[in-house]
Amino acid sequence: MFRCSLLLFSFIFISCSVNAQSPKREFRGAWIATVANIDWPSKPGLAAVEQQQQFVRQLDQLQSLGCNAVIVQVRPVCDAFYASKKEPWSHYLTGRQGEPPFPYYDPLVFMVEEAHKRNMEFHAWFNPFRALMDSKKNLNPPNHVTRTHPDWIISYGGKSYIDPGIPDARDYVIDVITDVVKRYDIDAVHLDDYFYPYRVPGQEFGDAKSYAKYGQGTSKDDWRRENVSRFVTLLNTSIKHTKPYMKLGISPFGVWRNKSKDPQGSDTKGGQTTYDDLYADVLMWLQKGWVDYMMPQLYWEHAHKAAPFSVLQPWWYEHCYQRHVYYGLGLYRMTTAKSGPYASPNELMWQLRDIRQRCPNSGYSFYSASCFDKIKTPIKDSLQKNFAKYPALIPPMTWIDSIAPEAPILSATDGKLEWQSKNTDGAPERYVLYRFAANEPIDLERNDRIISIQQENTYKDPTAKKGTVYVVTALDRMWNESKASNTVKM
Repeated sequence: MFRCSLLLFSFIFISCSVNAQSPKREFRGAWIATVANIDWPSKPGLAAVEQQQQFVRQLDQLQSLGCNAVIVQVRPVCDAFYASKKEPWSHYLTGRQGEPPFPYYDPLVFMVEEAHKRNMEFHAWFNPFRALMDSKKNLNPPNHVTRTHPDWIISYGGKSYIDPGIPDARDYVIDVITDVVKRYDIDAVHLDDYFYPYRVPGQEFGDAKSYAKYGQGTSKDDWRRENVSRFVTLLNTSIKHTKPYMKLGISPFGVWRNKSKDPQGSDTKGGQTTYDDLYADVLMWLQKGWVDYMMPQLYWEHAHKAAPFSVLQPWWYEHCYQRHVYYGLGLYRMTTAKSGPYASPNELMWQLRDIRQRCPNSGYSFYSASCFDKIKTPIKDSLQKNFAKYPALIPPMTWIDSIAPEAPILSATDGKLEWQSKNTDGAPERYVLYRFAANEPIDLERNDRIISIQQENTYKDPTAKKGTVYVVTALDRMWNESKASNTVKM
């Protein structure tokens, strides 16, 4: 009996502690993978209305779990989940490569609008160099890059890739991504961990020809890293030249280098690493400011033998170099676990607590969205009670923009709150409405006092009590928050 009482007390203490420390600024996201229809749509070739309904259901669920961002794969294999003159429609969307959805609509326009309605950022996820999931089956139309530039394509490990060592090929990928930035109202460009592909035992990636032409006497490993670094810096320059507020985020494999190879590396035993095997020098990109956030994929438990979360989570935060670090969490591990750390919500809750307690202005993203419908343990209840009770704003990126908007002017008529923006440049704004008890100090760090984050400039509080005090603030696109408006008392 004593032990049960102690466990219950511990659980209540942890839950209260988590809620008490719920940060006002926190990135809360989820990946929505489209390759092989992992998350959306549920299968190729669905009618447009069914695709839309499925996506809306996913957004609504993620919003209920506190998410303020989605990372949606819009280019899985040099194809498109959007209208493009450069690459064909994806068969994962329509059932046949190159055919548009029926009835016709532009999924990217729809997805961005639905995300923004819910005040969620939309991060467009591109796989830059993967061209075929099965190198023996090329069902692409004539305008696919495997047809127009077969000299760029390397088959490796059963898949096909654009060779990152060819300058024109890198420029092509940058042009494809920049085209999306120009034409769509996305908030960020997101790249995953596939630069050069993961090593396949007994096989060599077939870039000998491009290395002979462009290697210029450097070692092949250094040359490959230089290729990827050039791609990243030029991509960042291109998208920010197009839209200065555009964020660039990258989600690398969770181990940069092992300490056994580099004293700067983590105390891990990763079999493959981002630097040595994928040729991505992500720490240099952070140091040089070529990326805005890093989201390492930490899909291992705290006590993992080779790559423990307890080691990697603080290591990445210590190496952020004044950029943001968010953490990719392996929700998918819970879908099939019958025993071990992922058989209950405890491991994931532990990881989330560590992020909150150790990493201010950080956050997380779940891989992936549809897993919430496949997990039998009450993970959604745990998240809603302990991590989504209060809303969070995305941490601002002050190196892009640090100027907050002017405070709105608040008024009340017949119990209805209304405010006027002082925004003179016409840029879109969100508003944060706070409610305080009579004689309570106005404290904008109290996200438990936020009752609405919205785009409209009116609000009627159905639970208003006499003496309740309200203030409103304005948010710009980069989540910079204004000072509080004047106070209004009901």
